[in-house]
Amino acid sequence: MTERLFEGADWDFHTLQRITDACEEVAKNDLGLDVYPNQIEVITAEQMLDAYSSVGMPLFYKHWSFGKHFAYHEASYRKGLMGLAYEIVINSSPCISYLMEENTATMQTLVIAHAAFGHNHFFKNNYLFKQWTDADGILDYLDFAKNYVMQCEERFGRAEVERTLDAAHALMSHGIDRYPGKKKLDLRAEEKRAGRRRQHEEEVFNDLWRTVPAGKSKSRSALSVERRRKLLGLPQENLLYFLEKSAPRLAPWQRELLRIVRHIAQYFYPQSQTKVMNEGTATYVHYRIMTKLHQQGRITDGNFLEFLGSHTNVVFQPEFDDPRFSGFNPYALGFAMMQDIERIVTSPSDEDREWFPDIAGKNDVMGVLRDVWANYRDESFIGQFLSPKLMRQLRMFHLHDDPEERAGIRVDAIHDERGFRRVRRELARQHDVGYIDANIEVVDVDLSGDRRLILHHHVIKGAQLNETDAKRVLQHLADLWTYDVSLIEVDANDKVLREYVVSPRPIPAAA
Repeated sequence: MTERLFEGADWDFHTLQRITDACEEVAKNDLGLDVYPNQIEVITAEQMLDAYSSVGMPLFYKHWSFGKHFAYHEASYRKGLMGLAYEIVINSSPCISYLMEENTATMQTLVIAHAAFGHNHFFKNNYLFKQWTDADGILDYLDFAKNYVMQCEERFGRAEVERTLDAAHALMSHGIDRYPGKKKLDLRAEEKRAGRRRQHEEEVFNDLWRTVPAGKSKSRSALSVERRRKLLGLPQENLLYFLEKSAPRLAPWQRELLRIVRHIAQYFYPQSQTKVMNEGTATYVHYRIMTKLHQQGRITDGNFLEFLGSHTNVVFQPEFDDPRFSGFNPYALGFAMMQDIERIVTSPSDEDREWFPDIAGKNDVMGVLRDVWANYRDESFIGQFLSPKLMRQLRMFHLHDDPEERAGIRVDAIHDERGFRRVRRELARQHDVGYIDANIEVVDVDLSGDRRLILHHHVIKGAQLNETDAKRVLQHLADLWTYDVSLIEVDANDKVLREYVVSPRPIPAAA
């Protein structure tokens, strides 16, 4: 008789080791997963709340906004208005999985299968994470960042540091490189370079600003527009990078803080593009591992029923007319698509063979899934693998709602071949960062005049910025630039739709 991994709900660290070994056996032998070394950390509910508040990074530097989020989540948790995640996992080598000590032994098994093997495999093998993140260096870099922020607070004052971090955080989503071709980030080397920069930056100045006239009169040697834009690297969509390199009045330590926030933003960039795939992969992996452990007799029927209750809650998808509906649950959609690919690979219909000729009937489920997990992101995954059968099962449809049309809302795609392709295309587009994120870039700087920074927002399908939010974020940008900032919204024909102009706030006098 196969030995049980545990009895009842209680567990100790020896039990966790047995659970991890059993999950690893299934993950590698049955599923063929390739993972980073695992590190399991057990933390309290309060520590989990703290990890929530620092955007899932327990090693992060301190900032007042994390405390605000902690207070909000703690109050909601104590009132019973929210639950806690069973785990938090860090894309690093070793891959760190944080487990709550309040979890039962069954839940710890689920979490280890989900995070330590599902997420871990996805982090290590997906092309976006390989391209944009440095799993080997992130932990050392976070430690460096935390210590550097503390040193800046001691030397320059907490208020000064917070003002710079506030502005950097406001611009964080516009502090990333979105396209391949950049040198792969090496965070350990970046930390060493940071030390060298601090030794020499006091002697360094931006040669471009030497060409700017000191007075109000125009300089006869003023740079041509083309030359100026070339020297400044314009147009530039990475606003934090531009400010770090070109803002005329930032101190060296402020530039280093912008660089830190920029690197952290880049670390999170792949996660925003792979939420459906990442959670779908981890959910599919934990379902396969837990099912296998039950079949082997290593967990009881009661343990498996406890798991199924939690799993069902995780993949619950409210209907479109349910008050709880707020879009597609990434766990539900991702898991459903992984299971549907399994069906297409093993038991395809004629419709499947027509829509998916490359994988239908291939009979290598894990080979196909591992290839999918490695080579797609949410937008391309949905656009390639969402099947008509699953669209019917989830009762998907597409609504057309144009405020300029008086016809009102109409159903724009139904369940025929044309409709299926339209629904799939539109759902994929909702996960395309190039479509859903505002396309804002620095286009010029008036060096010979008032030094105003000029940005363009390229509006897609009339989706202009929220005026209040735009002004708030531009205020942070102007504070870092220290001169006026102009943001011009233009349509596809370069027609000006709206312009915002914001001036920097005066720097408060030291106490």
